[in-house]
Amino acid sequence: MALVGDAVPLKEIVRRTGHSRKLVRQVSRGESTDVFRTRQSTLDAHLLFLDAQWSGGCRNGAELWHRLQGQGFQGSLRVVSEWTTRRRRAEKATNQQLQKVPSARTISRLMTTARDNLSKADTVTIAAIEARIPTLVEARMLVESFQTMVRKKLVADLDPWIATASLSLIGSFASGIIRDKAAVRAAMQQKAARTAAQ
Repeated sequence: MALVGDAVPLKEIVRRTGHSRKLVRQVSRGESTDVFRTRQSTLDAHLLFLDAQWSGGCRNGAELWHRLQGQGFQGSLRVVSEWTTRRRRAEKATNQQLQKVPSARTISRLMTTARDNLSKADTVTIAAIEARIPTLVEARMLVESFQTMVRKKLVADLDPWIATASLSLIGSFASGIIRDKAAVRAAMQQKAARTAAQ
């Protein structure tokens, strides 16, 4: 919510937090307030306090429950224990995922897969990689814009795209497009003509 308040785009929030686009959208719209639970619970009114305690180092469910009771929490120990278990698992998965260095092939696959189609673990991996190698962010955005350009038959965007892509990490791909530019352009125009005829 702090990032939303700073007018950071949803796409960037997804990249920074490692959460899915759907979850980030729900949180930004106020439809969801906690990423570690899946249904409405008695914890809702106490999530800020609970997060602060967790961040302060209190990770024991029973201790958190006692502290919450001092804040007027009426729920059971079980509710708090389930929350701590989910949060602990999420952090463990994140840490394990970040310690494993993926292969170049895996990184390529993740970079070219739509964010909404990635698992939470894959989203966390990509966020960590992009944070350490910012040029990959540009490369991913160029790949996405190429896919959009082909899908929407935006023939006029081809030359500007090639000029930008040639100077990026996907320069060799752009060189291939330059070599086959006539064929790529013809395929896009043919698609556009078929669409118009329908």
